[in-house]
Amino acid sequence: MINRIVVVGSGVMGRGIAYVGAVGGYSVTVVDINESALQNAKQEIDVIFEKGLSRGKISAEAAEKARANLNYESDLAKAAGAADLIIEAVPEKAAIKKQVFETIEEHASEECFFATNTSTMSPTEIASFAKRPEKTIAMHFFNPVHKMPLVEIIRGLETSDETAEIIREVAIKMGKETVVINEFPGFVTSRISALVGNEAFYMLQEGLGTPEEIDKAIKLGLNYPMGPFELVDLVGLDARLNNLKYLHEKLGEKYRPAPLLEQYVKAGRLGRKSGKGVYDYTKKDELIKK
Repeated sequence: MINRIVVVGSGVMGRGIAYVGAVGGYSVTVVDINESALQNAKQEIDVIFEKGLSRGKISAEAAEKARANLNYESDLAKAAGAADLIIEAVPEKAAIKKQVFETIEEHASEECFFATNTSTMSPTEIASFAKRPEKTIAMHFFNPVHKMPLVEIIRGLETSDETAEIIREVAIKMGKETVVINEFPGFVTSRISALVGNEAFYMLQEGLGTPEEIDKAIKLGLNYPMGPFELVDLVGLDARLNNLKYLHEKLGEKYRPAPLLEQYVKAGRLGRKSGKGVYDYTKKDELIKK
């Protein structure tokens, strides 16, 4: 039975996962080696609680219980030793994930399950960084985690049926809908999202329309909740570029990154987190032209 969850990484995804885990009744420890990042995560999670309370999304009693479920720790080895499930939510870099999984393998109990929050990377490869492939799986959460209803659960080559079912139950308790699929590069959602977002950059590069016009057409014409440029600014242009490079390597030419996307990343226009991406967030509602 899963009672204690450790979330490794206190970035946007890590703190979102921690929030839904705590609201779902789990004891959750957020781990980050950077103390200032941990403090920032605590503040951002508090903001989510306050907004939920003000909008009636969560009761005061439920928020109080969930807050009591949250802990913050900079020592991964210490946290791993007390976990029933460890969810890794660090950047999509194999070397970083490898370091995390080697550490948790050394310190976690034999009964502990491992999950990686990845949108494209192989859970089979990530499982090879530790020694329990049957207990390792991918949980693909979506940003913002507390609002998006889906968790895409991806089985690796050796993931057991028991692990898949236990992780599905965890996601449901977090308030999520689930799909359980078998591993293939990009899974379901990332392949489609990467294609749409990349094509939008080709359109912008070709002068087909402005970012605002393209976003509006996709939202109103295809009923997307966000336009492709709004979305890429939220998730990070560097993260999207890394995903496209991976999919291009694994699946071929249709995923070749648009040159304009690569230019934006080289220029440091990474989206909301840097203040500028496709749009300029340093000047309210002002659009950066190509």
